[in-house]
Parts: sequence; structure tokens; C-alpha cells
Amino acid sequence: MPVLAHGLFKAYDIRAKTSLLTPEVAHFVGLALGVEAHAQGVQQIAVARDGRFSSPALARALIDALVASGITVLDMGLAATPLLYFAARQYSNGSGVMITGSHNPSDYNGIKMTLAGETIDGEALQALRQRIENDDFIAGQGQVQPLDVCQAYYAAVAAAVPLQRSFKVVVDCGNGVPGAFAPALYRALGCEVIELYCQVDGAFPNHHPDPQVEENLADLKRAVVAHAADLGLAFDGDGDRLGVVTRHGDSIAGDRLLMLFAAAALAKQPGHILYDVKSSGLIADWVRSKGGSCEAIPTGHGHMKRHLQATKALVAGELSGHFAFNDWPDDDALFAGAKFLHMMSEQDLAQALQALPRSLVTPELQVSLAQDGHQLVAEIAKKAVFPLALRIFAIDGLRIEYADGFGLIRASNTTPVLTLRIESQTALGLARIRAELAAAIAPLQLPI
Repeated sequence: MPVLAHGLFKAYDIRAKTSLLTPEVAHFVGLALGVEAHAQGVQQIAVARDGRFSSPALARALIDALVASGITVLDMGLAATPLLYFAARQYSNGSGVMITGSHNPSDYNGIKMTLAGETIDGEALQALRQRIENDDFIAGQGQVQPLDVCQAYYAAVAAAVPLQRSFKVVVDCGNGVPGAFAPALYRALGCEVIELYCQVDGAFPNHHPDPQVEENLADLKRAVVAHAADLGLAFDGDGDRLGVVTRHGDSIAGDRLLMLFAAAALAKQPGHILYDVKSSGLIADWVRSKGGSCEAIPTGHGHMKRHLQATKALVAGELSGHFAFNDWPDDDALFAGAKFLHMMSEQDLAQALQALPRSLVTPELQVSLAQDGHQLVAEIAKKAVFPLALRIFAIDGLRIEYADGFGLIRASNTTPVLTLRIESQTALGLARIRAELAAAIAPLQLPI
């Protein structure tokens, strides 16, 4: 049994530097997952990997373990996370494993898992760890079957969101695995596609594959303007985060994308909208003005998909660019990009953007930590006082809402940082809320 490093099993998935997440660890994860699969009556599991240099060895080790546990593995080889989710839904009873470091640096990797339609995270993930530590496995005789779902996936997306007209689109994949699939998808939808960094390269030589970080969109913005394109679409390393750039070279924040998706959905039917705790406080009033209802949910793709199913919401989204829809329940950024183009084919994007409410908002402010951030947030919650707050949500960190904005204090579930975000209608309000957050964390002697 390998030594399972502290912090290897995160809140949402398994993720770490490759010095810690080794093929040996992946093998034992596969053995443990095989037992859980049998317990739930799952006989087949789809497996895919991203383009990182460490991914082939991790995938081989995990696949060998699943086979040794009596599982039939549908081996997709190199594939984006959206295709893995699609394959899991269509061919393996909602069961799949993605080897990916997502938006993390090139020396990281990870393992995302779903079993019988449920994301393995939180307590289920810790139970998997416990099984490994207890050396609690079974033996069986499985097999490997190759699986290619590309054409089926493209056809399904095209059927779900047909475009009423063609668009010129610049697609920036940051050398992540979506580069092998996104251009073909948008061409299948009838678009003229200009490729930017679509060659899969685990070194990410051009820019880091995370569209949430504004500097990573600089080349896409220039390319959209230079080519007089209608839109720019950017993806993270595995294809579950979406970034959008307008034809004028302006990026649209993830929570504002959610407002656009929500307005389009609510124009067709009443319903519920979900947003994560990091997203703008403007969403609630915006959704209500469109005849919908909404609620804040914890950040994390597993939370988002579970809440989407439980509430039968029309749309769920995160500031980070994860989106899921009632007619496509996976956080599939390739589909979300197609959905956005579909929305553009039905309305004028400039007018839709102009109609959105505006506020002043900070980017995510991150404070590096040397200890568990969740414990620190719990300490803040016990001692801090926010006298002007209208309400305080503690579903995922502390979201303190005021009449003119909100402040967020939250421990990241993927990296050792404390995340802060502040929004207000005015500069004075922004400064006031920032001061209150600073006072709340002052006893911890952390800078803000």
C-alpha cells in the first residue's frame, strides 16, 4: 500500500503534484474504485486522460487495477472531460474516471470520478481513501474495450443547441486537451473556427490553461479583434471551465455569463437558477426580475450537479466558468460554449450585455496559508462581528451580504489559500466591506 500524502484527497477529487500522485497511488485508487463499483452494481467504467506528460502512466495504472477488480474498462485514451462525462452517461451507467490536473500547473495531476451518476467527492472520496488504507480490495477478471465517442458527442451537441446562423469563432485551448476536440465541435455546428493554442502540449508553453485568470485571455482578445471574429471561447486544461471574449475584445466574467444564460432560459419558461457563493450578489435580483427563483450553493462541480438535479433548476453556474443545464447536466464547457453561440443566434449579445446590472467587484483575493483554511474560517465565524450585514451564509465559508454588496471569506478546497471577494455598488461601499473583512481576519495576522 502506498503512503497517501496529506492533502492528496481534496474536497472534489484527488489532486496533487506528480511527485505525490504516482502511478502506484493511481493503481490503489483503481482497486478501491473497483470495490465500490461492484457494491453499486456497476460493471463498466469509462476512463479518459488529458494531455499532461504524467497522464498516460496514471491512466494505465488505474485501468490495470480496475481490470484486476473485475471491471470492464471503456478506454477512451486522450479525451476532454466533457467527452468522458458524455461517455459515462451514454455507455457506462454514469460511471467514469478522468485523469486530469484541470487548470493546475503542469507538474500537477488529478483523478475525477463518477459512479452510477454520482460524483465521488466529500465523504465518498474519504471512504475510498479509507478502503485503500485498510487494504480492502477484491479480485476479478475484467477487460479493456476501446471507446471513441467523438462523432456521437458532436452530433448530440448539435442536436441540443442548433445554430440559426454561422459564427466566426476564435478558440483558445491553452494547449490543453480540449484542443483536440473543441475546434471540430464548433465546425460541426457550422462555425468558422480560428484555432489558438489547440495543439495538445502538457508543458502549456503559451499560457496557463485557466480562462478565469484575465491575463490568460490576452492573446485571445487580440486574436478576436485581429480576425474580426464574432466571439472568442477559452477553455481550461480539461474542458470544464469556459471563458468568453466579445468581438470587441472584452471578457465576460463567469457570473455575468450565468446571468445571460439565466435570462435566456427564463425567457422560455419559469424556473430556478443556482449560483455559487463566489458569484455576484446581483444575480438574485436579476433572476427575480426575470420571473425566476434562485439560491446560492457551495462551490464545486459535485455540489453544482447534485443541486441541479435535486432542485430541477434550469441553469447552475460558478464564477470560475463551470456551467450545467437542465437539458445537459454535466459541467461541460464545450457544450456551454455551444449554448452561448445558440443564445447569440437568437438575440443580440451587445444588447443583452448592456441590460445586465453592474457593480464594483474585486477579483478573487487569495491569501496563502500554512494551515487548514477551513479551521481558520470556522474561527473567524465564531469571533467576527458584521454589524451592518443583512444576512450571513455559512454554506461554504462566510458570505456576508449587505444592502449594497457582499464580502466572502472562504477556504479553497483545491489549494492552501484563503479566498476573499468583495462587491459593492460604490467605491465607498467596496472600501467599507473590505475594511470589515480585514478586521475579521486581523486576529489571524493575514494580509488583505
